[in-house]
Amino acid sequence: MMNTPNKPPRERLIFALDVGGGLDDALSWVDRLYDHVGLFKVGKESFIRYGTEIVRQIHSRGGKVFLDLKFHDIPNTVARAAEAAADLGVAMFNLHALGGRRMMMETVSAVLRFAEKRGKPGPIVLAVTVLTSLNDGDLRTMGFSGGTGETALNLARLAQDAGVSGVVASAEDATAIRKACGREFVIVTPGIRGAKKEVAGDDQKRIVAPCEAIGCGADYLVVGRPIRQAADPAGEADEIVGEIVRGLASRNGR
Repeated sequence: MMNTPNKPPRERLIFALDVGGGLDDALSWVDRLYDHVGLFKVGKESFIRYGTEIVRQIHSRGGKVFLDLKFHDIPNTVARAAEAAADLGVAMFNLHALGGRRMMMETVSAVLRFAEKRGKPGPIVLAVTVLTSLNDGDLRTMGFSGGTGETALNLARLAQDAGVSGVVASAEDATAIRKACGREFVIVTPGIRGAKKEVAGDDQKRIVAPCEAIGCGADYLVVGRPIRQAADPAGEADEIVGEIVRGLASRNGR
């Protein structure tokens, strides 16, 4: 999973599998989009509704999973949860960078030990920086002295220092993070919208188009509602992959 700079465009698209119509409905999206996206994001809604079975079912269909549970607890608890995620065989999972350096270090160590014991690569560990539903005003209300960009960059540096493979961050923060953390550091970007950008029930505040996000330095894009709500979901996914291709071309041409 790690050779991110050479990752094919389709494998950089992550579909957010957060649907509540039952396990069969969720898996129908896997069957529909398997050839059009690289990974399926299983978040809190899907995991609480369907448990580990949804991960196993995606794997049985040949799909890869990004387990988006955003672990944030004392170091030992998160490390044990990380081992359980690795045991499920997920391709990547995340934790909150605000959990601190020790929490991240112990988690990375636990995953490495587990992978060595099994004799195969472990999942990519990602640190969540600042949620894309938050803006500078929200951070001020929460007592942060810096804005979203400064806070995300500081947390990305902390995560890299702790041995974490990459971060979940807004495209607005990706350029600075890429410059500070280097080419191999993985950046996964949510808050992605299609050409129209507007989707029903949107609670994202910092959103960008796919081409722009990749151009800013993102490696993977997480897209949910723009694909789910499209008249032709597979076609919309293909259009986003085309945008990823154009974003990579613009980035490589700089």
